Amino acid sequence: MAAARTAKLIDGKKVSAAILAELKEDIARLRARGVAPGLAVVLVGEDPASRIYVRNKRRTCEEIGVASFAHDLPADFPERRLLNLVAKLNADPRVHGILVQSPLPPHINEQKVLNAIDPDKDVDGFHPVNKGRLLNGEACFVACTPAGCQELLLRYGYDPAGKHVVIVGRSNIVGKPLAALLMQKAAGANATVTVCHSRTKRLAAVTREADILIAAIGVPEFVTPRMVKKGVVVI
Repeated sequence: MAAARTAKLIDGKKVSAAILAELKEDIARLRARGVAPGLAVVLVGEDPASRIYVRNKRRTCEEIGVASFAHDLPADFPERRLLNLVAKLNADPRVHGILVQSPLPPHINEQKVLNAIDPDKDVDGFHPVNKGRLLNGEACFVACTPAGCQELLLRYGYDPAGKHVVIVGRSNIVGKPLAALLMQKAAGANATVTVCHSRTKRLAAVTREADILIAAIGVPEFVTPRMVKKGVVVI
């Protein structure tokens, strides 16, 4: 009788710790050359989840040696003044990356603010220029969750090249950029990608065809056992 196959856990926390250790060494070398990387994080309002997320970013910056420039603004902060702040950060040579935490209050046009960020400082990869560069296969900032998914696959030895990757979710911050990233003619990519969404018919039949299945819809336990085949890699 064949031995039962045991599932292997992809440990995101373990990979994160390894990446942070590598970054700390890289940043130390930059600082030795007189370059002090700086990240400006802009938070507008009191959204509890956003405050936790931003606090974690700032703590991580401190741990690995990145200068953190905090801009915590009230919920009624005018859009015009926020755009002025972004312009100042674009021009500040101490700031190498700009991150405007979403969601923004309803009176602020979020896309207008994101479009105002210098694409070369747009560490979230949300600027249309960076999205276009990604589609063209050019060097660019890539949204963190898609980049993280690719890194998890590669660090665990699951090269997506030649594999059928099924992504459940088509958001602008995960599903779409992840599909563009994994279909590139490049190392760590070269996958055949299918993107599923709320209008996909016979979803389970599609997901069962996946060699690599990525749930990018933000719903816990959405993927059930009947939706996967044996041996599939699931993120």
